[in-house]
Amino acid sequence: MTSSKVEAPKTSALTTLISTTSKTESPTPLHALTAQVYHNLQHQHIWTSLKIHDPSEDASLPSLSMPLISGIPPQRMYTHPDEQLYLLQIGLREEDLPSERLWVLPSTQGQTWTLGKLATVFDALPLRTTGTESSTNAGEESKETFDKGKEEKLAKYFEKKREADKENKWGGKRLLLAVVDRLVGGDGTVVYYVVQDGHVKPRQN
Repeated sequence: MTSSKVEAPKTSALTTLISTTSKTESPTPLHALTAQVYHNLQHQHIWTSLKIHDPSEDASLPSLSMPLISGIPPQRMYTHPDEQLYLLQIGLREEDLPSERLWVLPSTQGQTWTLGKLATVFDALPLRTTGTESSTNAGEESKETFDKGKEEKLAKYFEKKREADKENKWGGKRLLLAVVDRLVGGDGTVVYYVVQDGHVKPRQN
């Protein structure tokens, strides 16, 4: 009787990411969670310029006790109602605007979040800036085919945005709360919720 050699299954891409980004041989559950959300944003939602912000290494987030992720989604994730109204007034669509860098807070299903805990996270985040970082797919139009009228409208929009940001008229800090299903029998699905710092006026449909 001959025996065939059974090869061990190859390591998954997510497991490889967790092991290669950890500074220890045994990654902590928090590190594994952050890497899982990072992997989901990169490969499932096609975010670019992703970065993990470790409080122990990032001097701009000294008061945080948990890592955060920042990146640029392929399209805008949220537009304030007053900002949306202004876009309509000057004849622009949300698709005409470049995507902004967003903060993502990794968490698990069943994890308890209080207003105090969320306030601590928001207090640690830098103020929103008027500058935007476009994704790698943005600005593919050539100068020859670019709508000059749209260019003027965008310049008008960014000027208005700078004014609105000074007085916090179009909303303050915001982040995405990434909730991972890691309970018994969970399949690792990640759901994202927009979380705002403070009150936001309701959107009119």
